[in-house]
Amino acid sequence: MNYNWNWGIFWEMAPDASGTYFQTLLQGLRWTLATSLSAWIAALILGVAIGIARTLPDRRWVWLGDAYVEIFRNIPLLVQMFLWFFVVPELLPKALGTWVKQLPNSSFWTSVLALSFFTSARIAEQFKAGIQSQSRGQMMAATALGMTLWQSYRYVLVPMAFRFVLPPLTSEFMNIIKNSAVALTIGLMELTAKARSMQEFSFQVFEAFTAATILYLLLNLVIVLAMRRVERWLAVPGFVIGGGR
Repeated sequence: MNYNWNWGIFWEMAPDASGTYFQTLLQGLRWTLATSLSAWIAALILGVAIGIARTLPDRRWVWLGDAYVEIFRNIPLLVQMFLWFFVVPELLPKALGTWVKQLPNSSFWTSVLALSFFTSARIAEQFKAGIQSQSRGQMMAATALGMTLWQSYRYVLVPMAFRFVLPPLTSEFMNIIKNSAVALTIGLMELTAKARSMQEFSFQVFEAFTAATILYLLLNLVIVLAMRRVERWLAVPGFVIGGGR
C-alpha cells in the first residue's frame, strides 16, 4: 500500500472553514502556550511555597508538604485530569457543580489545574533540594545579622535556591508543554488535538504529526535558549557551575 504524500495540505482550507490546516495547527499551538504558561506560573508559585514549607523547623508544615508531594506526584497526570473534569464537579453541591461544568473553556481551566498540581509537586521536591543543598553557614550568617526566620528565607536561602534549581526548572517547563498534550483527552483542542483532527479529516497523518513535532521542537528550543540566558544572568560566581559560560 502506497502512502499519498501531500505537503501542500497545510495551505488547503480546513473543513470548519476557520482557515487553512496550517492556521488550525497554529490555533492549537496558541492553546498549548496558554495552557502551559498558565499552569507553569501556578505550579512555580505552589511548588516554591510547598518546597519552603518542607524545610521549616515546624514539623507540621513538613508533614503537610510531604503529603501534598506524595499525593500529586504519584497519581498519573491522566487520572488527575479525569478526576478534576469528570469526578470533582459531581462531588460539589449541585448548583456549584453545574456552574463548574458550564464554565466557558472548562477543559482549559481543568487542564491548567491538573498540570499545576502535578508539576508543583515536582518543583517542590527540587526547591527543597535547592534550599537544603546550601551550607548551614548561610542560615547561621543570616541569624547573626539579626534576621528573622522569614527574612533569612526571603533574602538568603530562597534567592540562592532559585539559582541552584534553574536547570531542573527549565526541564519542568519543557515537560509541562509536552504534558499539555494529555489535555486532548478532556476536549482541549491544543496542538496535538489539532494535529489529530487534521489527520482525521485529511487522512494525511504523517504530514499532520510531522508539523506538530516540528512546532513542539521549535517551542522547546526557544525555552532552552531563553533559560540559558537567564541562568547566565542570575549566576553567582563560585556557586553555580558553568555560570561564566
